[in-house]
Amino acid sequence: MFFGRTTMKAELVNPFIESIQDIFSTMLSSEAKRGPVGLSDSNSGKGDLVALIGISGRATGTCALSLPATTALNMIGQLMGSEYDSINDEVTDGVAEMVNMLAGGAKAKMNSNGEKPMELSLPTVVSGENYKVKYPTKTIWLEVPFDSSLGPFIVRITFEEEPE
Repeated sequence: MFFGRTTMKAELVNPFIESIQDIFSTMLSSEAKRGPVGLSDSNSGKGDLVALIGISGRATGTCALSLPATTALNMIGQLMGSEYDSINDEVTDGVAEMVNMLAGGAKAKMNSNGEKPMELSLPTVVSGENYKVKYPTKTIWLEVPFDSSLGPFIVRITFEEEPE
C-alpha cells in the first residue's frame, strides 16, 4: 500500500535530506538550504534534468533529483573542478552520480539499524523541455526544495511499503 497522501514515514525521508546536506558540505563546499516540504502527484516539467534511482528492500520507491540546467552545470563544475557551458555527457554522468551519492548516503543511514537492507538500482537521467516521467496513478511524491549558491533544485521521494 502506498503511504497516505499526507504522510510518509520520517525514517524513510530524513536520511535523504541529511544526505544531500552532507554532499553539499563535504563535496561541493556549499550549503543546501531546505525549503518547505510538499506533496506532488507528478514528477514532470520541474527542471531541465531529472536523475532517478530506484530503491528496494523493506520499502520500494524512487528518489529523484530535479534541477535546472544552470544548477546542473554549477554543481558538476564544482564537483569536477571544471567549468561547463552546456549539458554534455560528462555533466549528465555527473548528475547521475549526484543522485547515486544522494541515495547511497540515505541507504547507508537506513541500513544502520539492523532492518532489512535497502538496495539501489542504476541511476537514469532524463533531460529536455516539458519531459514527463510516468508512475502508477496513485503515486505521491514528497518534494523537498533546496536552494544553494550553486542554484535551486528539488529532491523528490516516493515509497511503497513492503508487505509484512
